[in-house]
Amino acid sequence: MRIAIVDESPARAAVIEEGLRDAGLTDVAVFTDRKGIAARLEAFAPDVVLINLANPHRDELEELFALSRAMARPVAMFVDQSDTAGIEAAIDAGVSAYVVDGLRKERIKPVLELAIRRFRAYSRLRAELDEARGALAERKAIDQAKALLMKKRAIDEPAAYAALRKAAMDSGRRIGDVADAIVTADRLMGDL
Repeated sequence: MRIAIVDESPARAAVIEEGLRDAGLTDVAVFTDRKGIAARLEAFAPDVVLINLANPHRDELEELFALSRAMARPVAMFVDQSDTAGIEAAIDAGVSAYVVDGLRKERIKPVLELAIRRFRAYSRLRAELDEARGALAERKAIDQAKALLMKKRAIDEPAAYAALRKAAMDSGRRIGDVADAIVTADRLMGDL
């Protein structure tokens, strides 16, 4: 597992790195300079990112949260001080574990494991949500296409669905794609 540590303090980063090495995790890179961090992290391609901030300022948090969203990887954040707004912002940014005043080397591995599990659970939920939204959009397009066919051909709903299904099979496309094409064509053609 490749792990990136982002911390401007080499001493604090060393505590995290030592905790990881004690846990048998050796593919670790430490980033103490945040200048160009996005490109350097992308080049390293970590599986997990551990961020440590002593007293996070709003600008630091926003920069790191934007990075967290863009990376789509588990992120664990250690902070010395926090407030409700910081916690909410971290969760909204997709931080998988947010630990306040808990930087001890023996806690690193459990926090890392928690971050990975929460990230996977969140990713699964996100995929299920995207799938459900896609199915709903497809169902809506099919219903709209059926309504158009029923109106233009003066046929009932089962006949409209059968026509959609036949067009999909004849063209080797999914019924939702055929329905989208019909709805789009109707919008383009308007009332001719």
